Amino acid sequence: MALATALTGGAITTGVLMSASAAGPGAGTYRIVNGADGNCLTVPSGGTQLVATECADGAAQTWELADTEGGFTVTAAAGDLCVGVKGASTSAGKAVQRQDCDGSDSQVWKLSELGSAFHLVNAGSAKCLALKGELAQQNSCDKASGKSWTLEAADASAAPAASASASASRTASPSASPSATSSASASKAPSASASASVSATKSATASATSSTTGGTLGAWPTVTGGKAVTATIAVSGTYDGGLGRFYGSGDLGSAGQDEDQGPLFELADGAVLENVVLGAPAADGVHCLGSCTLRNVWWEDVGEDAATFKGKSASAAYVVDGGGAKGADDKVFQHNGAGTLTIRNFQVADFGKLYRSCGNCKTQYERHVVISNVRATSPGKVLAGINSNYGDTASISGVTIVGDSGKKITVCERFQGNSTGAEPAALGSGPDGTYCRYSAAGITYS
Repeated sequence: MALATALTGGAITTGVLMSASAAGPGAGTYRIVNGADGNCLTVPSGGTQLVATECADGAAQTWELADTEGGFTVTAAAGDLCVGVKGASTSAGKAVQRQDCDGSDSQVWKLSELGSAFHLVNAGSAKCLALKGELAQQNSCDKASGKSWTLEAADASAAPAASASASASRTASPSASPSATSSASASKAPSASASASVSATKSATASATSSTTGGTLGAWPTVTGGKAVTATIAVSGTYDGGLGRFYGSGDLGSAGQDEDQGPLFELADGAVLENVVLGAPAADGVHCLGSCTLRNVWWEDVGEDAATFKGKSASAAYVVDGGGAKGADDKVFQHNGAGTLTIRNFQVADFGKLYRSCGNCKTQYERHVVISNVRATSPGKVLAGINSNYGDTASISGVTIVGDSGKKITVCERFQGNSTGAEPAALGSGPDGTYCRYSAAGITYS
């Protein structure tokens, strides 16, 4: 089964419902992956209520979306029953289960964009597919990560191509790597002296990207121009950099590891940063103050960290979709706040740690990371470092490690985190099914 790519692109407006005919995922065969823990929607081994379990190849986690009036029907490859709400109820907390197909609205599901993922909204109840523990049910729609779902194509031919609209800032392929040049009509980058808050607007046209095949990651982009940044650029809404290179100057001109450096970009809750190349010096990269999406963002030489995620809500959802990073002496992605970070369709080379849940922050949280379709090129030390004592999890699949014949790169390492500032103690590494969630089949060496 080819690892799917993300099925969104460009600017996202939360709450926009999609029918089968709208731009976005089309009819096809998918795995349906939960945003809270990276587990897949699964046909139960007994009973009728659907569950979410660790993702693995097989018919029990393969779902067919078929066009129907007002949305999709969802059936499992393991049988011909439809996914619906028990008793066609409109009440919260009712089981989502497999049923005999009857054509009712309670067996029709619509997709509503949520950052770079989706709500699955039942047409009969207007409530969202959610999890309670591992059990699937319907509940009110909000930004909780347990109600966020990503559709992953079950094979390369099933991955739908999103159509680029001339009036929206969608990328031509949701999982795309950048093409050699950006769209001529993409939003312009900020001026060299940009120091005021930038409330970014949507790109007038789709950013130029090239589709990937079977999860293949493309080449690094050709930069369209350079912009010196002397003061942190504050972003709300969606900012499209047109594949311009942004680099620090003045107070942001350090390439060191100073923890007190400012970022080049600071994203408000819900903001999207896309089609940006961060050059050297990159200062402290990007800061996300709440849920955010970094789409097709590239770091040519990581400064302190490529990006730091700081939201305080357990439902905060951060997405890194596409792009890549090189030259990180220590961490690429630093997770200081709460919530779940998803890293997908990403490439990293010459790095310390791809992801680190803060080991000694003054305020500690339970944190989660989902890593999929990532290529890591040696030298490198650790893909994911988590604090098991705080309940952190790392769900990892579809990773290719290049040039590490001795298998020196640690896939997942567990630490004893603290809030005292002391260096956290290492507890062990490798898959344990609880904190470090991956299998040998999910890691390929080349």
